[in-house]
Amino acid sequence: MAVGARSGHDGPEERPEQPSASSAAGPSGSGGEPSPGTGHAEGPPVGAAADGGTGDDGPKKPRSFWKELPLLIGIALLLALLIKTFLVQAFSIPSDSMMNTLQRGDRVLVDKLTPWFGSEPERGEVVVFHDPGGWLEGEPTPEPNILQEFLSFIGLMPSSEEKDLIKRVIAVGGDTVECKKGGKVVLNGKPLDETAYIAPGSTPCDDEPFGPIKVPQDRIWVMGDNRQNSLDSRYHQELPGNGTVATERVVGRAVVVAWPLDRWSTLPVPDTFDQPGLSAAAAAAVGPGALGLAGALPIVLWRRKRRTAG
Repeated sequence: MAVGARSGHDGPEERPEQPSASSAAGPSGSGGEPSPGTGHAEGPPVGAAADGGTGDDGPKKPRSFWKELPLLIGIALLLALLIKTFLVQAFSIPSDSMMNTLQRGDRVLVDKLTPWFGSEPERGEVVVFHDPGGWLEGEPTPEPNILQEFLSFIGLMPSSEEKDLIKRVIAVGGDTVECKKGGKVVLNGKPLDETAYIAPGSTPCDDEPFGPIKVPQDRIWVMGDNRQNSLDSRYHQELPGNGTVATERVVGRAVVVAWPLDRWSTLPVPDTFDQPGLSAAAAAAVGPGALGLAGALPIVLWRRKRRTAG
């Protein structure tokens, strides 16, 4: 808001008095010395108005709030649009496929910033992604009202025209994942303890066993936490990608349940994905290295023995 402008000086500029031509002649015009205090300036001092005023209009009045309001709204909308595009966006949970981690009607905040810096989805993260193609085929698209369109524009609600899904990343490019009926999800040979996040009463995959599946690079394998009510990667293996999702289709990672307030919580990666040896890349690097060391050791010992004997 504009602040009232202030004059560069507090009053008329002070300057030495100069005697006028008439006063130079003295009081009687005889050319005598002027009496002290009788001289005066020929014109108004610098900064003074001709009518004797100071030349200042005084502090400017602040602009009316109603004149400022459109500017404030415009700035707020611009910031909201930038935040939605590059930083964070809110999404509404439309189904029960992620219970009890997420419930129908929850609002989650999705981090869209880190993918701009090359960050890839990681195992255990809850991510929002665009329909890879055919996953939501036949699903009705609701007709939004004006309020919903506005909230979508500023990022408080997702666009009704975009068909997005939210699931948990179970495997990333290079991983091998499988699950047999009655068993656990096995990732790179390590069974996962999923009791911390799958819905109570759910089984890991009894409704749709799968694998083993090798996940291609730059793709992810996703599953819902409510396994018996989630049409996830298991149910789309006949589509291109064999049920996997391209990382370029990922909007971002869901980090916070923001609404309703009584369900506010963060969405961290479960500890089961931190167990040692889970990474396929690490296993591949350690395996050949260990085998190479085991094979080289006898040769080194044999060469040392020959040198000692010689």
